[in-house]
Amino acid sequence: MTDTFSFPLSRRQTLVGGVGVSLALAMPAFAAQKASSNSNTGTTPMTESFIKTKDGVDIFYKDWGTGQPLVFHHGWPLSSDDWDAQMVYFVNKGFRVIAHDRRGHGRSSQVSDGHDMEHYSADVAALVEHLDLRNSVHIGHSTGGGEAAAYVARHGKGRAGKLVMIGAVPPIMLKTENNPGGLPMEVFDGFRSALAANRAQFYLDVASGPFYGFNRPDAKVSQGLIQNWWRQGMMGSAKAHYDGIKAFSETDFTEDLKKIDVPTLIMHGDDDQIVPIADSALLAAKIVKNAELKVYKGYPHGMMSTEPEPLNADLLKFIQA
Repeated sequence: MTDTFSFPLSRRQTLVGGVGVSLALAMPAFAAQKASSNSNTGTTPMTESFIKTKDGVDIFYKDWGTGQPLVFHHGWPLSSDDWDAQMVYFVNKGFRVIAHDRRGHGRSSQVSDGHDMEHYSADVAALVEHLDLRNSVHIGHSTGGGEAAAYVARHGKGRAGKLVMIGAVPPIMLKTENNPGGLPMEVFDGFRSALAANRAQFYLDVASGPFYGFNRPDAKVSQGLIQNWWRQGMMGSAKAHYDGIKAFSETDFTEDLKKIDVPTLIMHGDDDQIVPIADSALLAAKIVKNAELKVYKGYPHGMMSTEPEPLNADLLKFIQA
């Protein structure tokens, strides 16, 4: 297990550390438009646009390149920008890379309702259908790992080719009678209290502490990563982020995991202080049929940003297998 981490939050509930959550710019909505490419110059098509869901939510997405589609699902409370190191790497490897901002996050609509896995996965299905993606690889981190699993299980038949869950929340984070190794409700109540009291400080504490393992002795701290995490978090809706805590902590993905029948890679750092590996990846790998589990010694929750080179290489190997 992980060490205890405390956030320096005066006059409000101190959060339990070493555990926790899947951490995974309002703009006028306009109809999704494909950017035109110049075949004579060989330029790569790049699109940043919106789709509108059936319940009227504008979902921002990026769509770069051509080739087999890779769909990236970000963690809480971030945005598609959290996948920069992977989007650039894979588009340069000849893949089509797509990432969206979850409803209430990033540049997507800051709607009041629908911040749950049912809506999250349905929003992904709307995007996949709009772009008519086939044989796509869905890659999710943290809360996004749960979203990706829910999409593949509920909507992905005939469209999803593979699944990757990285530092992901499934099967379920909350301690229950059926999940005695989970985290107590007090942990998530602490997150809600901190968010409501001073979201800006809370997000700074998470990014500068356990998310990237910057609270560990001799950690190589990146102010850029801290500031970028904070920027992404503050772009989104406080209401969406508050409600999202329930979504990532209380959703039981067990039945979704049982339904997944595509090749699945589960990647997790054994020093993940946000989503402890013992009650997530180690259990999920036993439920998903023929899942491949890769454990990374000493890697933190935000390992896709701190260790992109070896992890991108492992992703590429799995995708091409």
